[in-house]
Amino acid sequence: MIVRDFNKIIENERGRVVSDAHWSSVRMLLAEDGMGFSFHVTFLEAGSEHTFHYKHHYESVYCMQGKGSITDLATGETHEIKPGVMYALDQHDRHTVRAEEELVMACCFNPPVTGTEVHREDGSYAPAVENA
Repeated sequence: MIVRDFNKIIENERGRVVSDAHWSSVRMLLAEDGMGFSFHVTFLEAGSEHTFHYKHHYESVYCMQGKGSITDLATGETHEIKPGVMYALDQHDRHTVRAEEELVMACCFNPPVTGTEVHREDGSYAPAVENA
């Protein structure tokens, strides 16, 4: 059984806290945990906009706090994000997330991230084998 305390991670386990331009992510589960997925609590700053394209990962996201939107860049369709809304990038969808208020999101990635990933110029992470 794996039990982790979010507050202890942000205080003591800096290797599990990752940040980039206008977002940060607390990695509660990583590839090394052997669960087949990773689990993160991610914070997007109010007023920020992020374009991602997870070509090598599937992601599901559940909004716990805040208000914003997600746009599918293939179709132009935009959906509201607010507490209780989940979206899943089941087609490796290229998308833009806009945070009107700070968004607090629970995220799962498959394959799991290692914790060392950085977004490439195109908004993707490298395939898992390149991060091993």
